[in-house]
Amino acid sequence: MGNCSGHWNNWNKNDKGKFERNDHKSKHEHKNSCDSCGHHDKSSCDCNFRRIKEVVKLNSDCIVVNSVVCSKMVQKVAELPFALTAFSADIPATATILSVTVTPNLAAIVHNVRVIRDKVVNIGFIPVTVSVVFTATPGGTPATVTATANLPFQEHTDCPGACPEDTVTESPFIVEGTFAQPGITLGLEELVPGILIKVILRTNLTVTRPVIVDKHGGLCDVNDRRCDLPTNPPTFTLGT
Repeated sequence: MGNCSGHWNNWNKNDKGKFERNDHKSKHEHKNSCDSCGHHDKSSCDCNFRRIKEVVKLNSDCIVVNSVVCSKMVQKVAELPFALTAFSADIPATATILSVTVTPNLAAIVHNVRVIRDKVVNIGFIPVTVSVVFTATPGGTPATVTATANLPFQEHTDCPGACPEDTVTESPFIVEGTFAQPGITLGLEELVPGILIKVILRTNLTVTRPVIVDKHGGLCDVNDRRCDLPTNPPTFTLGT
């Protein structure tokens, strides 16, 4: 913590309420005394800032705070099968796959969150790049091919007491693991060899709602009808 006492000792307050520099203090002394002061945006220190003279008048002695309805760690599973023909160059059905590398793009995750009674619904996808190293023939020269796609995921998290209009906050997603399963077959009429790609994601989900707190500590919901059951089940059309 820097000490800015030298900065304020070099200034006097005039009769108009403005600060003026003492002439008997040198400019060099002023500059050195405030090198570590927040006034120069270098670091924070214990400076004296002007306070608000008038007390803010409130209309009531109640305040609004966020009440936590539920908070838990949740996992989301994103997966998608890749046909061998989906890569930048075809992988022969008889090829030997040496390795599969899955690279998720956390910065480009897209997810939509909705709250229904006692449940949080989350639907989205994570972009991935899949690299496959293979040999077309036994003992042949290894080749590398890549493919990109959006792996969809969906998660329904039980949250007792949650209601529409509640707010959902999720911490940044963390990849817990990536999985690749070669040797699967895709299609209905014509079977095509492929690779199943799976990514396990983790996040902390917290549901909150605003409540009013009175001076005695009593609580009441800002919207006392938020949890009323709707006449018809809610429907949602999520963004693409």
